[in-house]
Amino acid sequence: MATARFPGKSPVYANSSAPVPGGAQCVDGTPWIFYLLEQCVDNMWEYSSVMIGLISMFCFLLSTLPQVYEAYRTGKVEEAMSLGFLFFLFCGDLTSFAGCYLTSQLPIQVVTVVFYIFTDVILISQFFYYKHKNSSSRKLPLLKWLCFMWCGAATSLLLALAKFIIDHDTTFDPQSTAASQSVGITGYICGYLASVFYLSSRFPQLYKNFQRQSTEGTSYLLFILAMMGNGTYGLSVVLVLPALRGSKQDFIIKHLAWLAGSLGVFILDFFVIIQFVMYRKSISSKGSTQLTVPEVEPLLCEDEELSML
Repeated sequence: MATARFPGKSPVYANSSAPVPGGAQCVDGTPWIFYLLEQCVDNMWEYSSVMIGLISMFCFLLSTLPQVYEAYRTGKVEEAMSLGFLFFLFCGDLTSFAGCYLTSQLPIQVVTVVFYIFTDVILISQFFYYKHKNSSSRKLPLLKWLCFMWCGAATSLLLALAKFIIDHDTTFDPQSTAASQSVGITGYICGYLASVFYLSSRFPQLYKNFQRQSTEGTSYLLFILAMMGNGTYGLSVVLVLPALRGSKQDFIIKHLAWLAGSLGVFILDFFVIIQFVMYRKSISSKGSTQLTVPEVEPLLCEDEELSML
């Protein structure tokens, strides 16, 4: 379901093998994949899909960490990052979490999306902290401690929430088909909304960079890792098709929204990377121009020249 950060369904679960309730039913499957993901993978195509999906998840997990460090290093978060980007990113992760919960996803997915929300809290806290700090002429030590306390409280709350959901996993009555279908549809709607939010997050940042004519204060690794995550996610879905046991058309339709969202974010991140290259070249060309400007001012003024004669 919707736990991949940019934008939708977790890539690890893109393969067609349904979760197997008993280990005896997965004799030929890979043991560690079955233990970790409750997925019976018994052919090379599905195994490759899972491995590439794990790489995609790893890229998503690391994607925001470089930006957290860049914000701490420069302290120019409010100048470099768009609040709209952070807001839509946070909304995407919240709806992704809701979809993950409503469709009863595996604990690894719950922990992953909780980590995404945690990094969102850090980024948003940095944004407002440095905005108030840079706009104030005097030091505010209380503000620093408030931010530390807020981040610590949010971390504890998110960890407790993840543990509560894992320990009290709600399993709906299979006889109540209408209720379970309604919950499932709501969960997938949340996944679609997450895709829309993730797509919407890029436009404010693109406009912010264009307005400033600079990408200073933002980490290019954030968008590089996001592109790698989306690219490997799409590849993990495509690799399933040769070994698919069911209808390929139904499988593609089922994943079309997330594939479209993933491709859309991939393209938008490509434009962000182009901005990094363009504005870096612009800055370097301005610097070189200043260095090569010939000296036009005389070394001595006219009066000094006459006095020396």
